[in-house]
Amino acid sequence: MSIERQEVKQRMSRIVKHNGTIYLCGQVCADASKGIEEQTQTMLEKVDALLEQAGSDREHMLSATVYVRDMKDFAAMNAVWDAWVPEGHAPARACVEARMARPELLVEVSVIAAEK
Repeated sequence: MSIERQEVKQRMSRIVKHNGTIYLCGQVCADASKGIEEQTQTMLEKVDALLEQAGSDREHMLSATVYVRDMKDFAAMNAVWDAWVPEGHAPARACVEARMARPELLVEVSVIAAEK
């Protein structure tokens, strides 16, 4: 039962692997000056890259927790999310309204996946 940590910093690891399960740290957008759709898209692109680095992909996601700054953005965020998740492979998911680390951030996601 080894634990593998990748991209380890003082505060967190970007990827943690244990017993075939992959835990990603929270991901946010590439450019916080953009609107909810682009923030969601670039956030999910980061998830794709980390999943690939960890030996997984969207079809192996087990769970996702999505944090939105304001539920008024829920439908727009979901439109991007729904187009990104492969049909038949939706993870268990929760979505909550949350105060973000920086006020310009509109969305963040934390993902758990299985190794391929």
